[in-house]
Amino acid sequence: MTLAEIITRGIDRFHTGPLARLVPLNIFRYAVCGGMNMALDLVWYHFIYHVVVAERYVDIGFSTVSPHVASLAVVFPITFFNGFWLNRNVAFHATRLASSRQMMRYALTVVGSLALNYVCIKFFVEACGIWPTPSKALTTVVCVIYSYLAGRYFTFRE
Repeated sequence: MTLAEIITRGIDRFHTGPLARLVPLNIFRYAVCGGMNMALDLVWYHFIYHVVVAERYVDIGFSTVSPHVASLAVVFPITFFNGFWLNRNVAFHATRLASSRQMMRYALTVVGSLALNYVCIKFFVEACGIWPTPSKALTTVVCVIYSYLAGRYFTFRE
């Protein structure tokens, strides 16, 4: 049994009762994979920020990078590839596209998500006058829906 099969079976074990009637299995798998990737991101970020970067500014020769941005730059590739693997092998495992093609599509959807994050937060705060924290919550909802639809119908389509 592969690691992907073990993870998939573990996720599916919790898809029972009223939850199974309300949330389709593919959406549940996607949500759990996203939650696992987000948790991994937070753990790695904490470790990199406090231990590796040690809360210090990083001199990269031509510029100095703040510790939080340096930590983000180190953690991003880890969670990018982990998210790709989870989506390809657990959430959307029925896909038959070549992994290199999916990786490019996944990169495009991540860039799209970053752009959508920026546009939404600016829109909600500046155009709608909503406070930043509720705006971030709304932005997250929009981006999660976008990411799921992009993953299902573009990146990992069957």
